Amino acid sequence: MSAISPRYKYLDALTTAFVVILLVSNLVAQKVCMIGPFAVSGAVLLFPITYIFSDVFTEVYGFAASRRAIWLGFFGTALLYLMATITIALPPAPGWHHQEAFSIVFGFIPRILAASLIAFLAGEFANSYTMARLKLFTNGEKLWTRTIGSTIVGQAVDTTLVITLTFGGTVTFSTLLNMIVTGYFLKVTYEVLATPMTYLVVNSLKRAEKTDTFDRDENFNPFAF
Repeated sequence: MSAISPRYKYLDALTTAFVVILLVSNLVAQKVCMIGPFAVSGAVLLFPITYIFSDVFTEVYGFAASRRAIWLGFFGTALLYLMATITIALPPAPGWHHQEAFSIVFGFIPRILAASLIAFLAGEFANSYTMARLKLFTNGEKLWTRTIGSTIVGQAVDTTLVITLTFGGTVTFSTLLNMIVTGYFLKVTYEVLATPMTYLVVNSLKRAEKTDTFDRDENFNPFAF
């Protein structure tokens, strides 16, 4: 695994923000919201931002930094699920009458839990890998091709996996396909619209950190710690 320089001023803060956004997304994911004609998970409001973070990590600090953030996010989410399960299982104290409501909010269904973790890892690494490779291919020019290209790939992997693993076998194929296409379209549109903000953040960080990492000798194995 490539060394991540300790001289970076903002990497730890950005990694912390990434993990927090991921955890909040998982907490609100169970509510189905109406946004215009679309019925979507509450996570759609925030979760796509994690892909913008992944783009920033890879573009500014390199694939190794992105890999580190992804694994921290994965273990943080796994801990959230584990503690929710344990806390629900513990008997409530006498006089505390909110066990049912607590279970509804924090009662992650095992199938959804597994689908979310698998899709997160696969989608984030697909996004980061595509971003790093496109940066080498474009020699660091035309940032928009990388931010949009990596989003197209990463969100395709994430959305297809999470919907298929969560709902496969319980709904018709046409419904499954409609859910995948709708979710994918909304996520990609969200991040395409955020491209100007991504440009601003990336360029500001490159100036502040005095770095612009190219992963020419990087080991892209996601498990290379």
